[in-house]
Amino acid sequence: MYLLDSNIFIEAQNRYYANDICPGFWNWLDDANARGLVASIGEVYSELAGRGDSLASWIEARHGTGWFLDVSDELTQRTFAEVAQHVESVARYTRPNKSLFLGGADPWLIAKAKTMGWGVATHEQFSDNSTKVKIPNVCRSFEVNTRDTFDVLRQLQATFGWSRAH
Repeated sequence: MYLLDSNIFIEAQNRYYANDICPGFWNWLDDANARGLVASIGEVYSELAGRGDSLASWIEARHGTGWFLDVSDELTQRTFAEVAQHVESVARYTRPNKSLFLGGADPWLIAKAKTMGWGVATHEQFSDNSTKVKIPNVCRSFEVNTRDTFDVLRQLQATFGWSRAH
């Protein structure tokens, strides 16, 4: 089970799974969400909604459906504080990068995943030497699994059919 980072939605729509090319991907996401296999958080919703594009329309249509989880529970709040403390403690992360990371959805995504015992789906890659705060680096410190779209699709055995347009 995985919480999806904003870049999972953005990359899919802008590249390989655009809704007009592969609507099956988006149908699968809804089905996987209904089965409790994938979700995201309200902060990701906020990053993606209101942009006036087809992805924003898809995201906005799922507002209030349970797709985007709340992070206001006490355990997630405490875990967020631990994530923030960890990020602040890593000397190689620059101040602007720490602020950027802590001001966005990413630390909340990690905190919620940790509290739920879920992984995080993201296209970010682990990097030993990065001065940028990366989701997989922080997840590793909190024993939260990370995967990209393709690994998640394989693990959850997703397949997309093809039919000829008439």
